[in-house]
Amino acid sequence: MTTSSSPEPVPVPIRVLLPGDQEVVARLWSRRQTGDGWRYEVGLPAYRNGPGDSVEPAEYRFWVRAPDHVRPVDGVSYDAVPTEYLPPPSPVQRALGPRRPSGWVLAKAGGRGPGRGGVVHAVDCEEAPSGAPVLPLERALDAAEQPGVRLCSLCGAAAELDPVLKGFEHGFGEPG
Repeated sequence: MTTSSSPEPVPVPIRVLLPGDQEVVARLWSRRQTGDGWRYEVGLPAYRNGPGDSVEPAEYRFWVRAPDHVRPVDGVSYDAVPTEYLPPPSPVQRALGPRRPSGWVLAKAGGRGPGRGGVVHAVDCEEAPSGAPVLPLERALDAAEQPGVRLCSLCGAAAELDPVLKGFEHGFGEPG
């Protein structure tokens, strides 16, 4: 087992916003950048029951969203707080931009039996029904081939799935 020569991080005070409009001063141990913002690991002072009838000091640690649930304490420097940043995007990621979530959903039309129709949407389409099962590509293509089912043009499902359904030559002057 190797030992680190770097000292243990020393937590700094931070205000934590609790439910019910309560605010307490806790200790900030670390912070982590995520895809949707920042998370701060805070330690909230508390007591716990010890052996017998004793009560001892304790700390309850948890992660909160920043700045939604934390506020700085005036005069405190946060420069030494251990901070984990997201890795920088690769040149390919920078060139292509963010990727959309994978998968497709089928918004079924009313009615019963074959040919009742529906619309295939990308999983992140604002017209996609919430809670619908996410379909992999093969199942989305099977659904799209059913009578009465169309592909959403709002989210690009039509542009992405049509070439696969009709063949990639479609649109390049070749008969499709």
